[in-house]
Amino acid sequence: MSLRENRRGGMRIALIAHDDEKPEMIAFANEHEEILAEHDLIATGTTGGRLNDETDLEVTPLESGPLGGDLMIGSAVANDACDAVFFFRDPMTAQPHEPDITALLRICDVRDVPLATNRSSATALLCGLDAAVE
Repeated sequence: MSLRENRRGGMRIALIAHDDEKPEMIAFANEHEEILAEHDLIATGTTGGRLNDETDLEVTPLESGPLGGDLMIGSAVANDACDAVFFFRDPMTAQPHEPDITALLRICDVRDVPLATNRSSATALLCGLDAAVE
C-alpha cells in the first residue's frame, strides 16, 4: 500500500454511509477525530455534508451517491488517489438510491486498497493506518 502525501502529511481516506448508517459514521468520526484530522478526507455528498456539519473535521464532499459520488471515489481508488475506504453499509435495508458496494469493493481489491464496511472494521483499519503513517 502506498502512502500518498497530502496537505496534512497523512493519507486520503474516503467515507461513504448508507442513510441508516450515517449516524454511525458521525459517531465513528467524532470518536476518532484526532486521527482522522491528520488525513485528507473525501466523502459522498450527503455523508460529507453531515460530517462537516456535525464534526470538527474538514471533509471534501463529492457528488451524492445517487449522482455518482461512489463512482468518483472508485475513480480515486483506480487512479491511486485514495488510500482507504470506509463504507458503512446497511446490509439489511439499503434503499435502491443508495450506493452499491460491489463495484467499489472490486476496485479496492484490484488496487489493494483496504475497505471497511462497519464501525468495528473501520476502527481496526484506522488504527493500522495510523501506525503505518507514524
